Amino acid sequence: MKLVIPGGTGQIGLAVAAALADDGHDVVIVARSAPPPIPGVRAATWDGRTLGPWAAELDGADVVLNLAGRTVNCRYTEENLRQMMDSRVDSTRVVGAAIAAAARPPRVWLQMSTATIYAHRFDAPNDEATGRLGGDEPDAPAYWARSVDIARAWEDTLAAADTPATRKVALRTAMVMGPGRGGIFDTLYRLVRRGLGGTIAGGEQRVSWIHEVDFIRALHLLIARDDLAGPVNLAAPGPLPQRDLMRALRAAAGRRVGLPATAWMARLGAVFMRTDAELVLKSRYVVPGRLLDAGFTFTFPTWADAAPDLVARLRHRDDDARREPRTDDNRAAGA
Repeated sequence: MKLVIPGGTGQIGLAVAAALADDGHDVVIVARSAPPPIPGVRAATWDGRTLGPWAAELDGADVVLNLAGRTVNCRYTEENLRQMMDSRVDSTRVVGAAIAAAARPPRVWLQMSTATIYAHRFDAPNDEATGRLGGDEPDAPAYWARSVDIARAWEDTLAAADTPATRKVALRTAMVMGPGRGGIFDTLYRLVRRGLGGTIAGGEQRVSWIHEVDFIRALHLLIARDDLAGPVNLAAPGPLPQRDLMRALRAAAGRRVGLPATAWMARLGAVFMRTDAELVLKSRYVVPGRLLDAGFTFTFPTWADAAPDLVARLRHRDDDARREPRTDDNRAAGA
């Protein structure tokens, strides 16, 4: 099977590419810059906006997995919000154009989306059938609607693409927890290690997440099941309050104490961390209705299952890094 992954140089893309290549598939990452070398993975270059030689990789491919989009882990300035919108809409539009131009179009287009499209709520979980989309919640800051607007535009661009021979799936993805450097779990673990992984703003806000292993397994299901199209929530069935998530992570990491923070402290801390407090204050209460209906079984259905495994994987990663031979180049750089 041939899979093309536009925007595949982030933590999720590299993990997916490595796993699929290990399974013997032909994997191509399409990105602005070359990804780190991964055995069995090829690379092509694009600008994320226009057709070019990279589009030939889609002709005859089986699957396109578009992960392109500027990171949301930033300050929500007007310029950053514009880049978040443009990078998602432009890349989705040009992937659709490349599929439409292919003589042998891929049979399935898996398009990254986000669980942030759902409403900030505490009262009930959001599934694909009955979930409430966000943007007008009376108890949420008005600017949070910008994230929902971006998510809606992302999915609208997918829906508008004229690709009748290609099944389209919008991956409404919760926080993907994996041991990769710079990912969300890496950040949370480092905070816990520094004694900062406590309850934020009372900790009632729900955190929806999915283990990296289950994210990749869910992709396999979505590729295989021709009856699954449209929005699919990629989230574990066990969302939990933020205070409980951090308590379990502290236990897995061997840390008894995590300093709590009020909402204003979280907003102030976000400024210093060059991110936005919405990422920790919004209640993302999302469950995987369609995956469960399709018979998907999670390897890590609860955070109590996932947290110890992720801590062990991250520590193994760090141990491997410490054992790498030091070259003259990285000694000179202070590595």
